Amino acid sequence: MMATPASALWTSVEADAATGGYSTGAWQAQGVSIDSRTLHPGDLFIAIKGPKYDAHEFVARALEGGAAAAMVSRIPQGLPRDTPLLIVNDTMKGLNHLARAARARTSAHVIAITGSVGKTSTKEALKAVLAPQGVTAASEGSYNNLWGVPLSLARMPRGADFGVLEIGMNHPGEITPLSKLARPDTALITTIQGVHTAYFGSLSEIATAKAEIFRGMDGGTAILNRDNAHFDALAGAAKSEGIERIIGFGAGDACEARLMNYRLEGNGSRVEAEIFGRGLSYGLGAPGRHWAMNSLAVLCAVEAAGGDVEAAAKALKALKAPKGRGDQHRVLLSGGAFTLLDESYNASPASMAAAFEVLSTAETDAGGRRIAVLGDMLELGPDSAKIHAALADDLIELGIDLVCTVGKDMVHLHDALPRKMRGGHAGKAEELAPLVRNLVRPGDVVTVKGSRASRMSFIADALLGGQSTPKIAANDN
Repeated sequence: MMATPASALWTSVEADAATGGYSTGAWQAQGVSIDSRTLHPGDLFIAIKGPKYDAHEFVARALEGGAAAAMVSRIPQGLPRDTPLLIVNDTMKGLNHLARAARARTSAHVIAITGSVGKTSTKEALKAVLAPQGVTAASEGSYNNLWGVPLSLARMPRGADFGVLEIGMNHPGEITPLSKLARPDTALITTIQGVHTAYFGSLSEIATAKAEIFRGMDGGTAILNRDNAHFDALAGAAKSEGIERIIGFGAGDACEARLMNYRLEGNGSRVEAEIFGRGLSYGLGAPGRHWAMNSLAVLCAVEAAGGDVEAAAKALKALKAPKGRGDQHRVLLSGGAFTLLDESYNASPASMAAAFEVLSTAETDAGGRRIAVLGDMLELGPDSAKIHAALADDLIELGIDLVCTVGKDMVHLHDALPRKMRGGHAGKAEELAPLVRNLVRPGDVVTVKGSRASRMSFIADALLGGQSTPKIAANDN
């Protein structure tokens, strides 16, 4: 049964007005999709033309899958004459027009998150703690680029109370148009670190690019890592855009949200903090100081959005680490089991250091070892070999037992390690996976981490081998 206009996300009349296009007939959509493979019945399918594909080729499949209508810039051959279509000049521009209209009609408090590391995890945490307090719309996965941000906005329900958007970049100038589209009420920058350095001359240039998130704001609040060396520059950039309220989080005395103490507790953490002058103690369902630090940023954002900070802090105990970003598994072997810390989604020097710290404090069973399986970090520029080799210092200092490596740059780390720590090296993940599977024994704790293109998820999946017990989710503590 077709939904009433009041419950529809988009009607043909509204979409026509928003995009300047015209519909071939009346329709109502409950969602928006740009991928026929993940489309839900009732979605408006937008046929984006990308550099490698033209989704106009999948319009028929989308409609067969239950799409309410399809936004197109040309009518694909073979469609029935009564096919519900929204015809526009350019579907990418059409998506942006929908996003702009969605932002204009919502009264939600919109929070935009960027930073060198921790964007997705912070976004997921903020989504989780705000959801019990009101209707919360958030970016799916890592939908943070030129199509992910407008898609997230176009999906925002009419009655949303909170909107949580992730905004990413790897080149200067990419955040500005996305910020102007999102028009955040609150902007949160997790930190500035050496990520995507192949496209920037310095960390200061990265900070300048991240500060573009303020350009779409009309007042509001900026939440910044006060412990980071670029805090003053970011705060200055925020003020230059008319943002008067700057909230700092970190471990220093001047922080509005201050980390007082942190310790591992079960499969997660116990955090002692002072938030806007109030002492708070809360469980955090993920291990690692970096999670504790970003939880402070989450609570700052809740306060800025008018939410209940204490309720949000309690909700953090139920937080689950996203797949590939620290989720834990207990994997059965003959004679026992080992623990897999899956960090395979992505990597940078900063996130590698955080993963090593968690691995170093993880509890092994009797006779177990701490093993790091590491793939190349990408987009680090001409110093990439040196940066990879330098990881050896932390691994040695933290007492990691064995290190297995993958890729043309990770070979420099392999060579920099003492022989007793070298677990093996291969050019590709598929070549290293059998070695790692044979190496691991009961009692071990294994971290798998690398940039997405290094395909470390292949190794994580090989280690799971279909034998994983129910995941030790971040809320199991």
